[in-house]
Amino acid sequence: MNVYHFKKGTEICNYSYSSKILSIRLNRQRLVVCLEESIYIHNIKDMKLLKTIMDTPPNTTGLCALSINHANSYLAYPGSATSGEIALYDGNTLKTACTIPAHEGPLAALTFNSTGSKLASASEKGTVIRVFSIPGGQKLYEFRRGMKRYVNISSLVFSMDSQFLCASSNTETVHIFKLEHLTDSRPEEPPTWSGYMGKMFQAATNYLPAQVSGMMSQDRAFATVRLNISGQRNICALSTIQKLPRLLVTTSDGHLYIYNLDPQDGGECVLIKNHSLLGSGKMEENKENDLQPPVPQSYAATVARQSTVPSTSTMPDNPVPWRSAGQGQEVVRRSKTATLGTAAGKARSFQEQICESPG
Repeated sequence: MNVYHFKKGTEICNYSYSSKILSIRLNRQRLVVCLEESIYIHNIKDMKLLKTIMDTPPNTTGLCALSINHANSYLAYPGSATSGEIALYDGNTLKTACTIPAHEGPLAALTFNSTGSKLASASEKGTVIRVFSIPGGQKLYEFRRGMKRYVNISSLVFSMDSQFLCASSNTETVHIFKLEHLTDSRPEEPPTWSGYMGKMFQAATNYLPAQVSGMMSQDRAFATVRLNISGQRNICALSTIQKLPRLLVTTSDGHLYIYNLDPQDGGECVLIKNHSLLGSGKMEENKENDLQPPVPQSYAATVARQSTVPSTSTMPDNPVPWRSAGQGQEVVRRSKTATLGTAAGKARSFQEQICESPG
């Protein structure tokens, strides 16, 4: 591993490790190097090695997450290779914080929010995404991405205000979940028919199997994006541009897509720009509205336009039936001949009248 100073253009230090480096995470306080079966924690100021976590469960993808808030440099990594257990480590005190039983299957994605107070996770199935409080590890939210098929979650990220959570995968759909504010106690609602039915529904779920009742209580996506590609690896990010929430999606073929996100109603996000990172670098705006077909005229106007004959045109005495495209020249030639013949006949008739007139 080589660490460089960008402004000075010089190398700060370099380290060698016993096996392949799978991932690197850093904030203003710590730098973490993840190997397949060990994790190294460095002090970012002098790059001194502070801690080596040995004999971690086999982590072939180098999955780990480090809080960007250096005040609580929490580190999350898989605590098991066969189950979805999360090991939470405090990078400041260099002690284990807790262990979170997040999923039944192995983990596939981990991410902290901007303050390090929430941790989101997804398993290799990719159907359920859970959010936990940090450092306690209590489950706060549970979202369902889908039910029909398993997917590989490629990106999982919070918005800066922790109001939204975005998940992308190897499919063409990107899901955005909204984290509603949690309240310990809700005010008593007035007795209504809908409120009564809601209480009955909630009571009925207690008698269902745990798996069924859990699926009924999981929240669905607040907003979605349907990409034009499928099967490509992509990374998503939630940002604020010109005081408006935007979704940014970068694909492995070198394209950056920028979508508008409605923070109130959600729904399908609208593509506003497409930027090629490997090509000319020009930003292309979505001109979908400019490509709309013209509004058709009324039926009466269409019939009137088709039935109107220009006053300057000369119609042949014997109309020629329409022929195929290959016989177009023949149709034009016969039409002109008929028209010229009619004109010549009228000229001869006019000449005969002049000759027959007296004087």
